[in-house]
Amino acid sequence: MTTAADHAAEDLLRELAPQVLGTLVRRYGVFDACEDAVQEALLAATLQWPEAGVPDNPRGWLVTVASRKLVDRIRSDSARRRREDALALATPRAELLGHAADTVPDADRDDSLALLFLCCHPALSPAGRIALTLRAVGGLTTVQIAAAFLVPEATMAQRISRAKQTVKASGTSLAMPEGADLAERLAEVRHVLYLVFNEGYTTTGSADLTAPELSTEAIRLTRMLHRLVPDDTETAGLLALMLLTDARRPARTGPSGELVPLAEQDRSRWDRRLVTEGVGLISRTLPRGRVGPYQLQAAIAAVHDEAEDTDATDWPQILALYELLERFGPNPMVTLNRAVAVAMVHGPATGLGLLTALETDHRLARHHRLLATRAHLLELLGEHEAAAASYREAARRTTSTPERRHLSIRAHRLEARAQPGEKCR
Repeated sequence: MTTAADHAAEDLLRELAPQVLGTLVRRYGVFDACEDAVQEALLAATLQWPEAGVPDNPRGWLVTVASRKLVDRIRSDSARRRREDALALATPRAELLGHAADTVPDADRDDSLALLFLCCHPALSPAGRIALTLRAVGGLTTVQIAAAFLVPEATMAQRISRAKQTVKASGTSLAMPEGADLAERLAEVRHVLYLVFNEGYTTTGSADLTAPELSTEAIRLTRMLHRLVPDDTETAGLLALMLLTDARRPARTGPSGELVPLAEQDRSRWDRRLVTEGVGLISRTLPRGRVGPYQLQAAIAAVHDEAEDTDATDWPQILALYELLERFGPNPMVTLNRAVAVAMVHGPATGLGLLTALETDHRLARHHRLLATRAHLLELLGEHEAAAASYREAARRTTSTPERRHLSIRAHRLEARAQPGEKCR
């Protein structure tokens, strides 16, 4: 039986994992070997700490064990003797003498942010960045990551291995970028965390609507990033967006796992603690500096979360925020959401007019969300036959089982409104 102490120890290990890995990579510069050594140290901790107790300096304990395992592994591999010699030159004297790593001054340095930058290296593919971040910084096992993204464990292991080799081949050291490169790389880190959260909030190709472990991990990592760069307003905006969106997760599915759209959700089931935290964070952030896309998305989420119900939603404010969001660059998904806001403010016919332009955008033309939105607006206009057809086509194109079921049910309900021998009206 898992106890509260077990959960506390597991949380501590996940928090310390990137710090320990950052220390080793900074010292020795061999990312793949360091990551393996840290995983072995974490395994040793899970086996020993329940019996012996958590050490007074758990981070120092993990650094010591991981460093020794790294040195032992390289020394035992005769085929890599020259690499051992190079490592020995870089190894702190205290480590070679067998002293505890926590006696070395740099053991208290937190390299978590630098490690995040390394895992989101520009040379990596988006999939590689996500996998490596969840593995090295998030502390998830290969099995957990593979399950979350619905791929075989072997496939995910290969993906992670390729990412490590790419980082190694790039020759990049564990160091913080500077100047303009810092802002660009920080944006890449935020984007990776955003993608992880979105996959957890609405999975692609799964029998379940959500993968809570991914959303939770994205929030944890974004909290960490926010602590490390507290003055970065877009990071604060991203965290607020995640909190305000995840607050609705308990009400997004029904008893059988079916999708419940926002307008039909029982808002008493929303996590009000997360709503309060998210609203407070974005309210403090918006006046502080230059507003960016994540802050605007968080502001939109806050307007939704503060409304008692759909009818009480301040749609004119949401529309104004979407118009601001569109100024950051063409984005068909933003335009799609703005069309819904336009429909709520100026009527569904006006909203449908905006969708026409999206039908020629190759990024969204065949996307099920465009068809589902068209169906919704047609339904509001009373064009039930056309709405049912759009719902059916949207259901055919989505890869999410709960979304497909939801869209099919809406189509069926509209078709059932017709009398025998009559068309839907």
